[in-house]
Amino acid sequence: MKKVLLINTNTETLPYPVPPVGLCLLAAQIEDKFNVIIYDGTFGITEELYKLVKNFNPDYIGFGIRNIDDMVHEKQTFYFDKIRTDFTEPLRKISGATFMLGGSGFSIYPEVLLEYLGVDIGIVGEAEESFPQLLDHLENGKDLSSLKGVIIRNKKFNKPALSKKEGKLSLPFANIDHFISFEPYKSKGAYSIQTKRGCYHHCIYCTYPLIEGSSYKTRDPVKVADEIEQAYNRLGNVTFEFVDSTFNDPPGHAENICREIIKKGIRPRLRTMGINPGNTSKKLFDLMMEAGFSQIDCTPDSASPRMLKILKKNFTLYQLIKTAKLISDNKLPTMWFFLFGGPGENEETFAETFDFIDKYINPEDMVHMTAGLRIYPGTNLHKIAIKEGILQPEDTILKPVYYFSPELGMEKLSHMIKEAAKNRHFCVPSHESAPPKEMLLKALELQSKMIVKEPLFRILLRLRKVMMENRL
Repeated sequence: MKKVLLINTNTETLPYPVPPVGLCLLAAQIEDKFNVIIYDGTFGITEELYKLVKNFNPDYIGFGIRNIDDMVHEKQTFYFDKIRTDFTEPLRKISGATFMLGGSGFSIYPEVLLEYLGVDIGIVGEAEESFPQLLDHLENGKDLSSLKGVIIRNKKFNKPALSKKEGKLSLPFANIDHFISFEPYKSKGAYSIQTKRGCYHHCIYCTYPLIEGSSYKTRDPVKVADEIEQAYNRLGNVTFEFVDSTFNDPPGHAENICREIIKKGIRPRLRTMGINPGNTSKKLFDLMMEAGFSQIDCTPDSASPRMLKILKKNFTLYQLIKTAKLISDNKLPTMWFFLFGGPGENEETFAETFDFIDKYINPEDMVHMTAGLRIYPGTNLHKIAIKEGILQPEDTILKPVYYFSPELGMEKLSHMIKEAAKNRHFCVPSHESAPPKEMLLKALELQSKMIVKEPLFRILLRLRKVMMENRL
């Protein structure tokens, strides 16, 4: 039986470590025909990886690429250099395996990354079908050019067809703990659950529709609840995180998932990213609370009516206020995310967002503030940047390039965010979102002593408030 090694190259652990769900799904698809193992690089690269490659001697090595950079212009952490120096280059020296790349980060820059990392084969987009097909073609010497989504360096490739119609998504259970040790994720991480792919919204900066398609393919809510129940029974009451682009789209899907979880009677600890203010209701939040949600992320990006239109958000300020009130009514811990500096941003729109923050956001909740919008190829923001002369059409923009409203500029906007954070301990600029080591250790210590544990970010905010008061 041929050997396949899948490597998680994502070493970022802030704000919390993310297990390699995609690689686990791929491993599940091929384990009946290949001897497959996963090396999880989340918590650092050690000699263990190089020893593993020498001892396991894989025929194929797949590198999963999740992150490109941290999207923080102040420090601009760029991950691909580390992927090259810690993964692809040293492993090439000790292995004759066929290398291949995949993952969401790779799918944004496929041609450029094959060259940059010195790899000849990659998979763009979903890989549950194309990866087994690729291995079959390689095993049998078949022509790869006919495979959708498979790209060969310096050759044209058949881009995967992105669905524009809603449909069903059939996925095996990720069974993350079957392929990797889940123990390191228990304290700060979460068991990731995907209930759908795609996004039919048109936010000008977003890559989700480019990677997953502009419509939703949804999983059966019963199977989602079954996966949570099985993982809960195996691992205990770990945190489960829904990692969809938006949790509460399309209408009714999230509600049905909550209903199925409630039927199980297990009361898991749940959290989710991507609460969309355009599709919230009292019924949704009632079901979420009954199902076991202990934390959510809400990502409106702005609270200025003008900016909501420019960013092509699907909701109004009225709907955003309604969502904030529902969150408040349910006392649901929330991390809010706002982007400042998009096209048309000025002092007035900036003030409108902070007017909303001051009126409607609980100071116990965190407001994450980002200055500047990362420009990704193929997005509407990319087209705007070219039209305004910020970029040239031939620019690869692999290394981070940010858009700042010409009416404010980078320096002024950064100063405005800094000033806004001075008297609001819960408003955290993105470059300060990683807490000092001492503060993090203290927060973890306090959390460990709680009978009913609250989200770590709330403890960190209280410590941050004390620290800011001591500076006065």
